[in-house]
Amino acid sequence: MNPRVTAVTPLEGCALLLQFNNGDRRRMDVRPYLAYPVFERLREPAFFALVQADHGTVNWPGGIDLDPDSLYLESVPVVQTAPA
Repeated sequence: MNPRVTAVTPLEGCALLLQFNNGDRRRMDVRPYLAYPVFERLREPAFFALVQADHGTVNWPGGIDLDPDSLYLESVPVVQTAPA
């Protein structure tokens, strides 16, 4: 089982900044999912911004959610740089 989401922040361009219970911070591009009818509402920026972390995954109103394993496996690490 992959790590689970503990916090989520919506980003510009239909992306999510995800914090996982193992300490990883990762960025997930949600655009590939927008081709599926169930995710059509996520195209609306105001609706996309309603995302919440819930029970290890992310969800939106109306029962729209993403698989927690996919969130981890399909996201990319966010590299933190030290201040100059």
